Order: sequence, then C-alpha cells, then structure tokens
Amino acid sequence: MRIDKFLKVSRILKRRTVAREAAEAGKIFVGGKEVKPSYRLKIGDVVEIFFAAGSLKFRVLEIKETVKKDEANSLYEVISE
Repeated sequence: MRIDKFLKVSRILKRRTVAREAAEAGKIFVGGKEVKPSYRLKIGDVVEIFFAAGSLKFRVLEIKETVKKDEANSLYEVISE
C-alpha cells in the first residue's frame, strides 16, 4: 500500500492530500530515508513523520485497505512521539 494512503486509512493524518504534501515536502521518512507519496509500505517498516510541533515514529503492524475508526490504531505501534 502507498504510504500516503496508509496514513489516511490509519488516521494518522486526516486526508490523503495532506499525507502527499507532507511526503513531497520531505517530512516523511521510512527506515531513516526520505520517501515519496508513492512509496510502497511493508509490514515492519518504521516510519517517522515530522510536524511543526514535533515528530511521530511508529512501526507498521498491519496493512488493510479499509478499517473502522476504532480499529485504526491497530495498524501501527507508536515508538516515540
């Protein structure tokens, strides 16, 4: 699954366009490397997103096309905020 779609499905970012813009601005890293919105995410990948107020680092546990709101946080495990 593309990283921009995963960030939207997992509800880490509210909209896919926001995720795409963050990746294009160089604010999303997987395994320490900057990635584009089209990056294919895999289970076990460690993703770090930089926001104006800090950063979020998490590990991908599961990849699903759709998920209910209350199950969204089961797709990832937060490592550090």
